[in-house]
Amino acid sequence: MIMQKGILMGAVALLSSLIGTAQNDTTTVLPPPPPPVPQNTEQIYKLKPAIDVPLTLGTAGLSILGFSKIYSKDASSEYEIMSLKKADVNSFDRWAVDVYNPDAEKPSDAFFYASMPLPLVLMFDKDIRKDALKVGLLYLEAMGITGVFYTGSNYYVNRYRPLAYNPDVPMDIRREGGSTNSFIAGHPALVATSTFFTAKVFSDYNPDSKLKYVFWGAAIASTGATAYLRHRAGKHFPSDLIVGTSIGALSGILVPHFHKNKLFKNPNISITPFSGLSHGLAFRYKL
Repeated sequence: MIMQKGILMGAVALLSSLIGTAQNDTTTVLPPPPPPVPQNTEQIYKLKPAIDVPLTLGTAGLSILGFSKIYSKDASSEYEIMSLKKADVNSFDRWAVDVYNPDAEKPSDAFFYASMPLPLVLMFDKDIRKDALKVGLLYLEAMGITGVFYTGSNYYVNRYRPLAYNPDVPMDIRREGGSTNSFIAGHPALVATSTFFTAKVFSDYNPDSKLKYVFWGAAIASTGATAYLRHRAGKHFPSDLIVGTSIGALSGILVPHFHKNKLFKNPNISITPFSGLSHGLAFRYKL
């Protein structure tokens, strides 16, 4: 009996000691750290150096050569200019012969020179800045393609500008070698390439940003303004402007589009492998 009481008292004492220790323990248990946030390692654009580098260098070289050719043409003779007839111009373009405002040329040049470095604004985006070399190569490729179309068409077509037909324009201006560089319109084409390229790249990196609409709006407005000013300056017929802006915009949009990484993930799309009686991939699109 005495032994049982001793064992019971010992157990009570041990339990009290454990309870007291638990009450006096002030150790703070920290929650486990949150799991690391997965980094987006997806590449928006994928280059093929064996194709893109030679293509960019080739189009750039041809463009430079073309510019040297079309801006060193011989002047037309006065007889050739006087032989130009408004009636010989197609009906769609004919009305542009009577349009000439020399004050419109400088503003059109301002749009042109301001648009050339425009893609540099993309460097304010940290994700695009990481891909600066890649984006820069794509820009040169797009400009090179537009440049080949512009210089090649003007070198081989030799279409007179509207001002060459206009008797109100001084003869020395009408006779200039550059007066045969009407088709295609170079200023609007290159402005379109630069501005639409900038809008496309920003949209690809920031598909959910409302700011992308500002870039697209600026591309449309600046290209349209350049085309209008070149028309007012007597530099191009409407058909020259339509073809030039179309080629420029398509080059600025399609060059980055065709380099878009096909593995870039859309959060609404999932592709899951499955196996069992058969093997394959399950495609699911979340609406």
